[in-house]
Amino acid sequence: MTDEPDVVHYDRLYRDTNRPPWEIDAPQPALAAVLDTGVRGPRALDVGCGTGELALALARLGHDVTGVDLSPVAITSARAKAAAAGLPVRFEVHDATRLPVSPTPYDSVFDSGLLHTLDRRGAAVGDYLALLPRLTAPGGAVFVLAVSPQAGEGWGLDADALRSAFPEPTWTHTTVEPIDVLARVDTGDLHLPGHLLRATRSSV
Repeated sequence: MTDEPDVVHYDRLYRDTNRPPWEIDAPQPALAAVLDTGVRGPRALDVGCGTGELALALARLGHDVTGVDLSPVAITSARAKAAAAGLPVRFEVHDATRLPVSPTPYDSVFDSGLLHTLDRRGAAVGDYLALLPRLTAPGGAVFVLAVSPQAGEGWGLDADALRSAFPEPTWTHTTVEPIDVLARVDTGDLHLPGHLLRATRSSV
């Protein structure tokens, strides 16, 4: 882990490398599998959207989508993709631990690999988790994809840690299932063990 500020770190990865390993030119397969049936709408938020592949996939399904990321470099790329595709996605630069709360909460919130990154880098995980109930409409869904410690990278979130981050009564119908997380590196594709959490925001 580097000691440089997060925004510098991620801007450098997006600007100075061929691609960060999580940029696979598509949504993560485990999330792509739920897009047609699991998304509650119309409003969807992609937190830590990177260059926007998941947000763009949601927009293609007709959802009203906002994507946010800490990296201005990533957001510039995401906006260019949306313009080229003719998709009206709002892409904004924001720190996930200090997101502005919209007067109209989101029906679905997606976190594709952000929570485990905040945990890995010692960021304000508690601030982020405290924001999620305010960002999510009652009855809305949250989806969190995370790499497992079983991947052997020296970090990650196991099923119990994920489940405990979404306690009742604020969250209900919480499930955590094992999945593969796809990463793309110079030597080819990596399939890392991970988890997908789904939770419903209660009306409490």
